[in-house]
Amino acid sequence: MTAQILVSEGAAAPISPAAGRRGASVLGHGARTLVGLALPLALALGWEAAVRYGLAQGRLLPPPSRIGAALYDLAASGDLWIHVTATLLRVVLGFAFGAVAGILVGALTGTLPFARHLLDPSLQALRAVPSLAWVPLFILWLGILETPKIALIAVGVFFPVYVGVAGAIASVDRKLVEVGRIFRLSKAALARRILLPAVLPATLVALRTGLGLGFLFVVAAELMGASEGLGYLLVDGQQFSKPDQILAAIIAFAILGKLADATLVMLTRPLTRWQDTARDSL
Repeated sequence: MTAQILVSEGAAAPISPAAGRRGASVLGHGARTLVGLALPLALALGWEAAVRYGLAQGRLLPPPSRIGAALYDLAASGDLWIHVTATLLRVVLGFAFGAVAGILVGALTGTLPFARHLLDPSLQALRAVPSLAWVPLFILWLGILETPKIALIAVGVFFPVYVGVAGAIASVDRKLVEVGRIFRLSKAALARRILLPAVLPATLVALRTGLGLGFLFVVAAELMGASEGLGYLLVDGQQFSKPDQILAAIIAFAILGKLADATLVMLTRPLTRWQDTARDSL
């Protein structure tokens, strides 16, 4: 009798597996954040101590206190926000154009064999061209204002998104398509219910890669006569021998890129909530 009561009480209040996974995910995310911060904090504190105790000069590689002071001065004067806004706007516009073009062309070459044979060899060859090689051509074509900068960033974003989308479509299991045809799904329903869920996780990873390359290409873009932007801060620090400003700009790039990546993950996470593996990887 007692055993039956215990069993009935246990059955009355079952533990939700989803709630358990959510709790473990929250704890895991907090632990991952602490672990991720441990290494840069340890390196920063170690270098600060080495400079303070005379073990290193810190002339070419300033201690974190000097870098923090440089960041504070830039923020207090308002210059930092001007440069961050200029860089972020260029990255957002370049990412939008490059991502849309990459998705469209990747879908075209991934679904049509003739388009793949016609376009993919040329695109793969252009993908190997270094970013700085486009700079003189874009200046010649588009001038030195904002248009060539955004075009260069869009080129950097386009190729990883294109490769990711085309590869995701090409790797869809044919058995899934055959199942859809057995159930007499229309082409629109087949694309919406089978193809789109199959390629979406890899497409989102490709978008994250393209966003990272967008921040990489913005430095080359801001070499094209820019007077604002974090890339301009890098060049200005190099010309006037200010390593603290250079490192401050690099740290600002790192923080801005991480925040942009986290925002993209947050906005796209609901699209793959149904798939545990994609949620873990993204």
